[in-house]
Amino acid sequence: MIRVLVVDDSAVVRAVLTEELSKAPDIEVVAAATDPYVARDKIVALRPDVLTLDIEMPRMDGLTFLGKLMRHQPMPVVVVSSVSPEGSEAAIRALELGAVDVVSKPGSAFTVGDICARLRDSIRTAAAARVRPRRDQADAEPGESFAPAIPGIVRTTHSVVAIGASTGGTTAIREVLSGLPRTTPGTIVVQHMPEHFTAAFARRLDEQCAMQVREARDGDAIVPGVALIAPGNRHMVVQRSGARYRIGLKDSPPVHYQRPSVDVLFHSAARHCGRNCLAVILTGMGSDGAAGMLALREAGARTIGQDENTCVVYGMPRAAAEAGAVEQVVPLPEISGRIISTLTDRASA
Repeated sequence: MIRVLVVDDSAVVRAVLTEELSKAPDIEVVAAATDPYVARDKIVALRPDVLTLDIEMPRMDGLTFLGKLMRHQPMPVVVVSSVSPEGSEAAIRALELGAVDVVSKPGSAFTVGDICARLRDSIRTAAAARVRPRRDQADAEPGESFAPAIPGIVRTTHSVVAIGASTGGTTAIREVLSGLPRTTPGTIVVQHMPEHFTAAFARRLDEQCAMQVREARDGDAIVPGVALIAPGNRHMVVQRSGARYRIGLKDSPPVHYQRPSVDVLFHSAARHCGRNCLAVILTGMGSDGAAGMLALREAGARTIGQDENTCVVYGMPRAAAEAGAVEQVVPLPEISGRIISTLTDRASA
């Protein structure tokens, strides 16, 4: 049984979340708290397994509370946030501070069922996550981790770096991209994330990386020095246009319950890029990306999987490794360097 503490200043939201979460046979809402001070006392008294956290609260805002919690008593936290621009930016900051996942707050009675079903899944994932104390890197100022240009990486439209991630992936993607130079080949990224949050995620990465980072648009060219993030609720694929690779966005059904799906991206890269692709699979629950990465490796692409010890959830990389899709298993802090060395070796071959 997963014991959950709900933290939200709205009595209506607390009641709705408590009722909906309690419908799951494996989840028990042990208490609800109106603000972080009440939550602190209930955490000490009840020792919940997972916390759901609102960001906008009186007395102490959710981000301040989350920062303190992850420094002094790390535990799995799922943020339940509004989808306003301000809420999206705050949710991305919450993930940087150590939250496992972010779920949109119900906007109307019609959205309660779907959103609470996703919240139940997020709570189950969070309960299995490896949560570590907050790292100082989360507070790095833009530019501190910019990687220098590497002459060995050829600025070419013929190479593509494809990255897929889920739970814990926002932090992992930031660490990887911030370690890559602005001369890196065009990079395409799928992170399982709700609609409306991916644009804020891309803006935040753009502040922290040498490469330009933005949310992908249909028809975008995949070009050196630019990383494109798949928008929430759209599949992203690679398309060939003459000598160029371009982005296509699709509304086809979810794959592995996800849209965007890593498998959808990787399969398209296998078809159109083949050996010109370097694929990376990072932390996440489930098996999305394993079949697509195998197709890439069979097409001659180089492949990297994050190792178990540095994953928040060792699901997607494990599935890919067990399928024989992963050529190199690498700890997260070393993945940027491995991408650079692999691209350099291939360019000089």
